[in-house]
Amino acid sequence: MITDPPVGPIARQEKVGPPLLNRVHMESVRKRARQLGIAPGILPTGPLNAITDVRSVEVGHLTLIEGDDIRTGATAILPHRENVYQSKVPAGIAVGNGYGKLTGSTQIRELGEIETPIVLTNTLCVPRAAEAILDWVLALPGNEAVTTVNPVVGETNDGRLNNIRYRAVAPDMIRRAIDDADGGAVDEGNVGAGTGTMAFGWKGGIGTSSRVIPNRLGGYSVGVLVQSNFGGVLHILGVPVGRALGRYYLKDVLSHGDADGSIMIILATDAPLSDRNLSRLARRGLFGLARTGASFANGSGDYAIAFSVADDVRRTPERRQALSAIADLPNELVSPLFQAAIEATEEAILNSLFTAATISGHNGFVGEAIPLDRVLDLLRGHGGKTA
Repeated sequence: MITDPPVGPIARQEKVGPPLLNRVHMESVRKRARQLGIAPGILPTGPLNAITDVRSVEVGHLTLIEGDDIRTGATAILPHRENVYQSKVPAGIAVGNGYGKLTGSTQIRELGEIETPIVLTNTLCVPRAAEAILDWVLALPGNEAVTTVNPVVGETNDGRLNNIRYRAVAPDMIRRAIDDADGGAVDEGNVGAGTGTMAFGWKGGIGTSSRVIPNRLGGYSVGVLVQSNFGGVLHILGVPVGRALGRYYLKDVLSHGDADGSIMIILATDAPLSDRNLSRLARRGLFGLARTGASFANGSGDYAIAFSVADDVRRTPERRQALSAIADLPNELVSPLFQAAIEATEEAILNSLFTAATISGHNGFVGEAIPLDRVLDLLRGHGGKTA
């Protein structure tokens, strides 16, 4: 739905990105969807409207903007600040189109658990992110005898704005993103792994959102973070915005908005779910992606990872060594979480677009920010109510 924008102070102060170098240009004012009165779905958000509304989840960014052609970075998502290798969390994966390099995916599918932070970066820096995770995990107290680690690294290709072959993101930089992670408001747009990404022909980036289901249905939270870098025909609340703005897949035979690209969708919840139901929750993230008009093209890597931070489902050494009772929300009670995942994914993608600012990059390519004033005019023209 479209609502009136909030009156008075907003829940978080918008941040438009890191200090700029050389000829980089960014717009000074960008807004999240709800600041514009655009509120997808029916469920309320958490206080921050971010993945960090799910207790214990932390996010850190490393943003790298150098010279005329380095526009990249990394984003780290920690399920919790404890030793995640020793206190693993159940997880599931869903794949919309598998043109990607999701390191660690087969072990997640086999064992249904995550034992490291999740790091997002660009395609050619995936090995460096894996190395950073290995260094970080092996250095944790209590892991002195560890001889095998399954690092989880997702990626999208930021090669239009970023000189990706330079592989500018080093392992020590990525470790800083992990170390700096916290549970507060999450920076969005041209930050971290979203610094050089594009979506629907416009500047994409990092976006996040959350939903809280009613107390009588459990009161659980679902939070989503996306790294958007994909194409299609942008729809906002069902309105064909991409077509109206003249930038969409297959317009004039791929003149704008090529559908190839990728998206990483990370979903977190405090509901006690099994890895099987977390895989189902991850699939709902892909359904939220579909609502925005994604094409799931041949050259797109569309991935969703879902994990639970509930204490009762942690895979601790004690629970791994003996028969134990694990809490598991039954199938009949998961539907509200599915709705939450769809809504939060849709809004996270919109936030990744709306908060991203125009930036120039590799070979003079300019990633243009989607024009928010024109978006609002189009939504009003379709019967929406906004300021």
